[in-house]
Amino acid sequence: MPESSNLPDETSIPINPFHSSLLTGVSDQEKAAMVSDMIATVIGMGEDDASYLDLRLFRTALAEMRAAAKVFSRYRKTRKVAVFGSARTHPDEPEYQLAMEFAHKISKEGYMILTGGGDGIMGAAQKGAGAEKSFGLNIRLPFEQRANKTIDGDSKLINFHYFFTRKLNFIKETHAFVLLPGGFGTLDEGFESLTLMQTGKSPIAPMILLERVNGYYWETWRRFLESDLLKLGLISPSDFNLFRVVHSADEAVEEIRRFYSVFHSYRWLRERLILRVNRPFSQKEIDGINGKFSGFLHEPLRQSVALPEEKYEPHLEQLPRLVTVPDKKDFGTLRLLIDEINNEGGKS
Repeated sequence: MPESSNLPDETSIPINPFHSSLLTGVSDQEKAAMVSDMIATVIGMGEDDASYLDLRLFRTALAEMRAAAKVFSRYRKTRKVAVFGSARTHPDEPEYQLAMEFAHKISKEGYMILTGGGDGIMGAAQKGAGAEKSFGLNIRLPFEQRANKTIDGDSKLINFHYFFTRKLNFIKETHAFVLLPGGFGTLDEGFESLTLMQTGKSPIAPMILLERVNGYYWETWRRFLESDLLKLGLISPSDFNLFRVVHSADEAVEEIRRFYSVFHSYRWLRERLILRVNRPFSQKEIDGINGKFSGFLHEPLRQSVALPEEKYEPHLEQLPRLVTVPDKKDFGTLRLLIDEINNEGGKS
């Protein structure tokens, strides 16, 4: 999620003079400093006598990350939705039709679709959106896994050797997650996305669990969370705010549309939370939100312009800001704060 990422402070990184001749093609000095630092890390791996297998892993992972970033760089300004679900779902099953309907409708809203590039739910979503509005993040498996017909041969099909580099790209490029019924892989992707949002390691985004009318897959999963994990004290009640169970493509589309109706994105500056919004708020509106979240906000919301530390995101400079210091242990309530910003901001 590039618009909402936590960007590092690179102001103090020097360029190693021994790397200068290697960096002639990097015109931006701050980027050149970061590349110089990366070169030093790579050389350090050799000096540390890293094993051949470790070096091979690091080399492959970095190459995969570079290749994916190059593909995604042309679409930075377009929001994207990741669709997860079983590769075994057949075209005559309701979930296949539901995935295809959702992808078609959300693509009409200006979003692009990311899937694992395989068949089943993945193929249905890409068929619904069309190749032009699709990315396939395919994984090489011990058994052959061909990309689905829609994305096979497209320049936006990216092949990965490692699951972790593939997952990284799903997380960093995605603005909403939609999960349909699936097996271990679907549950793994869902739980990992929830864990990263619950712990603040990735920004809050819509996570929608989509199934047919009167379906029981996600409802059964939610009951497991309530009757086992919550009852045992392994999760908190506010964690349930991080996802929604819906039973139609229209509900899923509306959930995403509403999330980004007034709220745009956010980032952290140490303890401060900088919320970018699509329109300015009146003081009365801000006071109303502060009143509802007084127990969550250590400092009340105040309106602001872009802060100097946000200089690496000039394309967001014109957006109004709401700045606060929240409780960083409760990201489920942060989701409710974003909902309230959309509710309050959508009244005018």
